[in-house]
Amino acid sequence: MNRTTYKPTQRNLRDLHQHYEELITCPNQAIPEDNGLYFRYKNPVITAKHIPLNWRFDFNKATNPFGLERIGVNAAFNAGAIKWNNKFILAVRVEGTDRKSYFTFAESRQGLSHFKFWDKPLYLPQLNEGDTNVYDMRLVAHEDGYIYGIFCTERKDPSATAGNTSAAIANAGFIRSKDLLTWERLPDLISDSAQQRNVSLHEEFVNGQYVIYTRPQDGFIETGSGGGIGMGYIKDMANPVVHDEQIINPKAYHTIYELKNGLGPSPLKTKDGWLHLAHGVRNTAAGLRYVLYLFMTDLKDIAKVIHQPGGYFMAPNENEIVGDVGNVLFSNGWILEEDGRVFIYYASSDTRTHVATSHIDLLIDYCKNTPADKMSSNGSVENILKLIQKNKMDI
Repeated sequence: MNRTTYKPTQRNLRDLHQHYEELITCPNQAIPEDNGLYFRYKNPVITAKHIPLNWRFDFNKATNPFGLERIGVNAAFNAGAIKWNNKFILAVRVEGTDRKSYFTFAESRQGLSHFKFWDKPLYLPQLNEGDTNVYDMRLVAHEDGYIYGIFCTERKDPSATAGNTSAAIANAGFIRSKDLLTWERLPDLISDSAQQRNVSLHEEFVNGQYVIYTRPQDGFIETGSGGGIGMGYIKDMANPVVHDEQIINPKAYHTIYELKNGLGPSPLKTKDGWLHLAHGVRNTAAGLRYVLYLFMTDLKDIAKVIHQPGGYFMAPNENEIVGDVGNVLFSNGWILEEDGRVFIYYASSDTRTHVATSHIDLLIDYCKNTPADKMSSNGSVENILKLIQKNKMDI
């Protein structure tokens, strides 16, 4: 009986490089939404396959005779964003196949495609107690002259029982820079809450103090008594103690933010108020569902919500609903251009990074003139009846 012996061969690295170049230079096509609010785009701007080849493959034939990927990437998502030196800069959360996340910067001249990664990922400065895992960085150019990176730092819960290897403590970590290249690590956030997630920084001083947006919570997943988007003050970022913390946007029963909510990127300053992008989470029979919503706060009294449309602004579509953690949209980065265009960088299902574009005038109009959630089924019908009556009168 003749038997054919299979023998693996060396991968053609030239083809690998060619396919990678085609991927990162692929143009993107705008897809308008029926609601008229924004454009989605055909392709994600960054995926796991966009991570540079020399971060994943050993090109030496002697040490990698079969051309195998040595360091795998699971996902590239939840990117902070900033405009810097006329380029769109993303601080991407890259998650390896080992479940550890790290940050890396990618840049594009037009913000819709052709993102090129910097030479190497960020080697994050450490405190005495090192980070086990880090993720979801917000980038904020503050009026104090620094660019702040605010991220979630996760460590094992020291009070966990011996057999519990998943209990964790999350807090906000801070780094700052003046050139995005050299970073100073600051102490982690000091607050009265057991844990903090989805923390960001207001771009301006208020009464000579820093303003911090928080999401206080009792546990790693459950918000408990802390449910809602909070706001507090810090006197010195070198000693980031939060004081006068209050909830400015609470979670609410039978809403898109019933289970929990958190601020995405820092708010944008507009002529009508501060524009906020947040995520809301509710529970379903299929698990948690994350969507994005907008609200506005007063220019002078920044803790006062002045407009909040009912319902979500964006939710996963049929292409975005599937991924590593399905049914999730999350954003922690957006950029407002001088011409009023807004680039919203969001991730779908904890897997890939997308962009949507809108205009600041559209987003303000949406916030100011969309009915608020009346918190009941009849309240929703009342909003519809009011619109029907208005349309009759306008004919």
